[in-house]
Amino acid sequence: MLEQGNFLFNSPFLPCVFFWFFLFPVVASQIPLGSKLSVEENNLWVSPRGDFAIGFVNRSDQPYQYSVGIRFNSKSIPVPKQTVVWVAGADVTVGNKSYFQLSQNGELVLVDSLKGVTVWTSNTSELAVVSALLRDDGNLFLLNRKQEVVWQSFDNPSDTLLPGQNLPVHKTLRAASRNSVSSYYSLYMNASGQLQLKWESDVIYWSSYWSRGNPSSSNLGAVLTSGGVLQLVDHNQEPVWSVFGEDHNDSVNFRLLKLDIDGNLRMYSWVEATASWRSVWQAVENQCNVFATCGEHGICVFNASGSPECQCPFKTASSPSSKCFALNCESNYSMDTYEHTFLYGIYPPNESITITSLQQCKELCIQDPSCAAATFTNDGTAQCRMKTSPYFSGHQNPSLSSISFVKKCSDPIAVNPHAFRSSPAQSPVKRSHGLCISCVIGAASGTFVLFAIVQIGIGYFIYRRRYQILRKAALAYPGWNSKGLMMLPFTEIKDITGNFKHQIGPGMYRGELPNHQPVAVKDLENAIEERKFRAVVSKIGSIHHKNLVRLDGYCFELGHRYLVYEYVKNGSVDKYIEDDELSQRLTWKRRVDICITVARAICYLHTGCREFISHGNLKCSNVVLDKNYEPKVSEFGLGTAQLEASYGGEKDVEDFGKMVLILITGRPEVKDAWEWIYEEWIQRRPEGVVDKRLDDGVDLKELERLLRIAFWCLQTNEHMRPSMGEVVKVLEGTLTVDPPPPPFSRRLSEEESLESGSKPASPVEP
Repeated sequence: MLEQGNFLFNSPFLPCVFFWFFLFPVVASQIPLGSKLSVEENNLWVSPRGDFAIGFVNRSDQPYQYSVGIRFNSKSIPVPKQTVVWVAGADVTVGNKSYFQLSQNGELVLVDSLKGVTVWTSNTSELAVVSALLRDDGNLFLLNRKQEVVWQSFDNPSDTLLPGQNLPVHKTLRAASRNSVSSYYSLYMNASGQLQLKWESDVIYWSSYWSRGNPSSSNLGAVLTSGGVLQLVDHNQEPVWSVFGEDHNDSVNFRLLKLDIDGNLRMYSWVEATASWRSVWQAVENQCNVFATCGEHGICVFNASGSPECQCPFKTASSPSSKCFALNCESNYSMDTYEHTFLYGIYPPNESITITSLQQCKELCIQDPSCAAATFTNDGTAQCRMKTSPYFSGHQNPSLSSISFVKKCSDPIAVNPHAFRSSPAQSPVKRSHGLCISCVIGAASGTFVLFAIVQIGIGYFIYRRRYQILRKAALAYPGWNSKGLMMLPFTEIKDITGNFKHQIGPGMYRGELPNHQPVAVKDLENAIEERKFRAVVSKIGSIHHKNLVRLDGYCFELGHRYLVYEYVKNGSVDKYIEDDELSQRLTWKRRVDICITVARAICYLHTGCREFISHGNLKCSNVVLDKNYEPKVSEFGLGTAQLEASYGGEKDVEDFGKMVLILITGRPEVKDAWEWIYEEWIQRRPEGVVDKRLDDGVDLKELERLLRIAFWCLQTNEHMRPSMGEVVKVLEGTLTVDPPPPPFSRRLSEEESLESGSKPASPVEP
């Protein structure tokens, strides 16, 4: 039983502010099939005692975009402090006509009514679910006829662990993000049974350690107890590692463990006396030791009160950039020295290290045009750490012995004040009071020349100042986008591309920045509304993944829309497919690796970002190879910038299936080709479709796996296609895949499906 209200909940736990549409808590103990929550009705499902509730949430930075989540709902916690502890699908958002339902076939589904698609589901239609239950520990259950739990929200955490919730091996907590697009921080339980805090996927800045050995590490789990202890427990629930909150074993009604937006893992307790959440433990004691906690906007320092904060001692008052380390010198620069300061690269999170002296470290950076900063350390070995990327951060503390050098532009001198000096005194001569024609002409000529010199000097000064300002503005997006993207005028786009001289693909040109860094410039020929274009640039410019081509800048002027990407040396995959000689370089192993890597990249866009991002135009020409033939996906997310509606994930899955078949066969996409490939496979002649130009052997098991998943991806019925997460697991060999039906016609019409109430077969099985 549900009861409606008309209040708007505003949850302020930490920097991310959420708005909740909710009801006052009146609900039966169990939630029957067919129960529905909707944005418009503002209703909730509430736990028996009213301690927790589930409903729609609206992020304040994205109006009319909603998620479904579980929050505290106890009357003892004021509404502004009722924090969110779980979100369905983590980063999935829907429009204002959407609903969340326990369907008649036993699935929790989140439906975006504006798009007419199901964006998240619990995938429990085959588990005989008869009801749901939101418990007073914050866990949402799905129950079968025997009242057995067949699905629970505790198994699918977002950024929070509640008492009694288990985080097993290979499960992850992912922090919210400052930009609502990409979450950089995660808490992960690795195969050795260690809890690890990570930045992106490869920087570990905190780990839990325990000393009993790890023969059963795969059975370990992380648990927060009701007494305020974070433990690693074995399969017998015996603790093998523990950390204690300051108030452990005190009488506390509510606790939680949260991976905060700043990258630190903290344990919180609800304090009744102060009506506030209190941090009673944190993993990284010194917040400045959290990797990239200040991002690109400064370094971490401790203020007079002893609290960490982000400051930028390198930024000049005249710089318009929101980035702390923006550097764009025309010719002259100086090297400033900062003691007790340690700097490190963020993206990429590595740097060149040389064993050398302090003075030589400074000289090396001065002589290297690509060096933006360097840090000298001497902890037994003198090392110089050079940063050649503008993406770096650091920390400053009097206890640090490291010294850092940062390049700083030198302002040009407009006029040399010592350029003109008075001539020595002349000997007195006899003067004439007559008119000296030659003197008049000489004086007039001198005055004219001096006037001309002054005018030219002023003009040159104005030109240089204007050019310098434009160049500084080009290094960073000065408005709400603080991702360090270059904002280039069209004239500079023409300059760096040599007036579009070197075309490397459809609408794609090779260019070179003033610092000799190669780039690829994409011409978006379609007219795109400014608001949409800026939104897309902000979104895709915030995404960093080793297999996604990085966006470095853009141009938006009347009639001109350009994107500036990093340049990837070996070009796109399609040219290797089309050229008989180049195709020899795409060995079978490389083709399989391309399929797996591209699948991971698309899966990251779909599920790894804070907001779902579709590629919209995945094909071989949009997959490029670096100097080591590692693939990177380019031009992702541009579908949302077009005038037509944005693409969904189903199209990406279909396009991926086509790309797999092209890589296997070496044939470009042609009519009836897929039918022929399927016919050869069904006749048990799969090796007959493999590219004849391949000299090395083909792994038949890999071939079978690739063909099966490709045919599932090409199913005409979109609901039969797998998710990209399932595709990745199949290609990695951790998930089996059934033989697919013919992918080119529906086995059941939509009407038959609706009448029978059946669900299409699943392509994968556990």
